[in-house]
Amino acid sequence: MSTWAIVVAGGSGERFGQRKQYLALGSERVLDWALRSAAERSDGVVLVVPADAVDQAEPLATVVVAGGTTRSASVRAGLAAVPADATTIVVHDAARPVPVPGVWDRVLAAVAAGADAAVPAVPLSDTLREVAGGTVDRHRFVAVQTPQAFQAAALRAAHASGPDGPDDASLVEAVGGRVVVVDGDPANIKITTPIDLSVAELLCR
Repeated sequence: MSTWAIVVAGGSGERFGQRKQYLALGSERVLDWALRSAAERSDGVVLVVPADAVDQAEPLATVVVAGGTTRSASVRAGLAAVPADATTIVVHDAARPVPVPGVWDRVLAAVAAGADAAVPAVPLSDTLREVAGGTVDRHRFVAVQTPQAFQAAALRAAHASGPDGPDDASLVEAVGGRVVVVDGDPANIKITTPIDLSVAELLCR
């Protein structure tokens, strides 16, 4: 049995204004923090980067591949580089650099216990309102994070037809896989704005 991780760092940075995965976070880059977390709990790490960065040396990764035009396409590019004998695959966004070892342990344990997929999630604290009007009961929803862990066969089957989705667990669920939700971590923030980078630096200290 072996576990491999796919760290998705193929974003163009259009919303952020630059490629956030390569920005400095403390003494390292954003993606280095995510790579180290992945390497600590896997037998190998596939790093997915923009096509023009594929030849850049990445010593924390086992394999570096070019991403696709969508997140799902980038995951498939990473998936193609995972050895066929891998039994568990974890997909993690490089934009979530804060180390959260407990989250990794929980998703891996859920898959080891038999789930096809395990996703970490945290409760919503803000009031939700539909754009057209009217509030929504936030207790019916959670905010989903990465890392997400999968039975390797289930993840490969979910991506076999080349679909796109908001995350990989939704693709596994769409083909009948059983997805388990485990506790996430509020510190496991996703960097989407410059202020998130400042918060992440504080959390990584």
